[in-house]
Amino acid sequence: MTPAKKTEAGYRLYGEDAVRRLDFIKQAQHCGFTLVEIAQLLALRHQASARCGDVRKIAVGKKRQLQARIRMMKTMSKALDHLIADCSVASHPVDKCPILSALDHADDVR
Repeated sequence: MTPAKKTEAGYRLYGEDAVRRLDFIKQAQHCGFTLVEIAQLLALRHQASARCGDVRKIAVGKKRQLQARIRMMKTMSKALDHLIADCSVASHPVDKCPILSALDHADDVR
């Protein structure tokens, strides 16, 4: 974004369109969109041939990506639950730590 003008002190001043665009970008990031995906959404807004279905397709794809990440994170959380449960004796020396041992043997964590 290029500033509309600068003050004598060197501050950049932006117009309402730039502020709206920045708000759009921040909201899209909050919904999980990457900057590349946001650029695609913004480009669609200015394409005469673009339709709402084009935007929906990008949103559906993002939703699927997020759902896959959530599933993966839940699996990771369960694996950590098991590791934490296995490490019930806080006084064990580090070389006997079940968490470190399991992480050394990746098949034990899954």
